[in-house]
Amino acid sequence: MIVFENVFMSYPTKFGRKVVIDNLSMEFDTRKSIGILGLNGAGKSTLLRLIGGSELPERGRIWRGVSVSFPLGYTGCFAGNMSGRENAAFLARVYDYNVAEVVEFVESFAELGEYFDEPVRSYSSGMQSRLGFGASMALKFDVYLIDEGFGAGDARFAARVQETFNSRLKDSRMILVSHAPETMLTYCDAGATLHNGKLTYYQNIKEAVESYNRIVAEPLNSLKGTS
Repeated sequence: MIVFENVFMSYPTKFGRKVVIDNLSMEFDTRKSIGILGLNGAGKSTLLRLIGGSELPERGRIWRGVSVSFPLGYTGCFAGNMSGRENAAFLARVYDYNVAEVVEFVESFAELGEYFDEPVRSYSSGMQSRLGFGASMALKFDVYLIDEGFGAGDARFAARVQETFNSRLKDSRMILVSHAPETMLTYCDAGATLHNGKLTYYQNIKEAVESYNRIVAEPLNSLKGTS
């Protein structure tokens, strides 16, 4: 279970502060895979960072009774002056995993060759992505966080990520944020919509998708009403 208690979050814009999470109190049932839908700029990525703990709320508390991953394929946790090997070893120590096993897995999975021992700052974006997905798959969590799908470079590598992740889901669940309902319907059991700072939870993902479709249609309906 992941519990939000009166969580508030906003961020600055040129028009003032935008509230993305407005005093949210909610229990996320982590026995289910949950899809969170929202328009671009609704605050989905911010919500994911709050769930994972990489960002703290301005107000309120978040309690996690399960292990939660960093976002799948996330590269922001890597130190640019360290090699891929050193970064993999560092993550293993942070999460209390066997260093040699994690490094061996990431090296094999990412297929970076000799670049695995070069500084990450010298990597292309595609190479960083490979390292990020390798690190994500090396560590096992109760809940995996996914921001906007499974994009992972070339088709062969993406298929390997998908296959490995599917095996992880036999024992784990995920929280996926997106504005594309199709992936949600495939992978998620329950869902929620994030709109104007409010998160509305649905036990059935289809209900969440229907609600999101109504949100998407709101501007069009308003234009029709003024024509």
